[in-house]
Amino acid sequence: MPGLIDAHWHAYMSCNTLMNILATDISFTHHVAGREANNTLMRGFTTLRDAGGPVYGLKEAIDAHVINGPRIYPSGAMISQTAGHGDFRTVHDHAQTGCGCGALAFTEEIGASRIVDGVDAVMMVTRENLRQGSSQIKLLVGGGAASLYDPLDVTEFFEEEIQAAVRAAEDWGTYVMVHVYNPKGITRAVKAGVKSIEHGHLIDEETMKLLADSGTWLCLQPFTVEDNTYPSPIQQAKHIEICNGTDRAYNLAKKYNVNLAWGTDLLFNPANTKNQNHGIIKLQKWFTNFEILKMVTHDNAQIVALSGLRNPYPKKLGVIEAGAYADLLLVNGNPMENLELLQDPENSFAVIMKDGIIYKNTL
Repeated sequence: MPGLIDAHWHAYMSCNTLMNILATDISFTHHVAGREANNTLMRGFTTLRDAGGPVYGLKEAIDAHVINGPRIYPSGAMISQTAGHGDFRTVHDHAQTGCGCGALAFTEEIGASRIVDGVDAVMMVTRENLRQGSSQIKLLVGGGAASLYDPLDVTEFFEEEIQAAVRAAEDWGTYVMVHVYNPKGITRAVKAGVKSIEHGHLIDEETMKLLADSGTWLCLQPFTVEDNTYPSPIQQAKHIEICNGTDRAYNLAKKYNVNLAWGTDLLFNPANTKNQNHGIIKLQKWFTNFEILKMVTHDNAQIVALSGLRNPYPKKLGVIEAGAYADLLLVNGNPMENLELLQDPENSFAVIMKDGIIYKNTL
């Protein structure tokens, strides 16, 4: 079968805790990310769309065969408004000017996020990410569970700010993906021209129909409560609310036949990265094995290809055919009949090949 594709992964922030990122030398956390990249490849993932974080160097090291790992489509620093989903400052740290030109918070310095307000600032940071090598742009336009200050109902960035990022990305031949759960934020983002909604678990029927009519992609995750445990009761309550919306979101997506991608979005929980494949198995609640296998290979390949002229890997992904990247998994069994095989990559995958190079062979 083709190599697996995770369309919403954080190659740096999945395998490092927030405390390690804030309190440990950055070289250590990048070594951790390098080790995790190899682990990710050994789980059968040959391609990742990174949904935010400092992974330009990791991508370069993998492409240059310095270390082993999946090919990475980098978003670079997540772009957040003040008090948005990417604002990880303490309450004692006060805002800089909001123009993107003042003193940076530590998470901004290391390239995890950028905190900006206003059309000009959003446009500048978008262009900066593109200069650094982003294949697509990640904006945060609604509240989230991992963040400290924004309730889930909050809509972030004005429409004209989102449009500034969309226009700047389109000038470079690529697109904007947005983190958002609530219908108001989703609607605003679609009207502003974004191509991919990340999450969307609190979506309503009218907004799902809007996604279908506009052709906008929805990259949805089958979140369940046990996926994450947050340090504060407020964050944990937000997490539970998101998880409670999972079933409705998938059923609405099926009803309106939206362009649907799959990702994991594991954050700040190194012990949980080994469960990346389990996120595929959870899709059985809504889809057949064939539909799932198509989603995590062929369909996810379509969403990463939205990067257009900025696509760092322009050949076909997610298929086995002449001229495509030779990303192949040889499975001990038939996942069409037993999808649970994908949950045990150590024993199920006899061969893992990426771009014609064999990284695992137990034959």
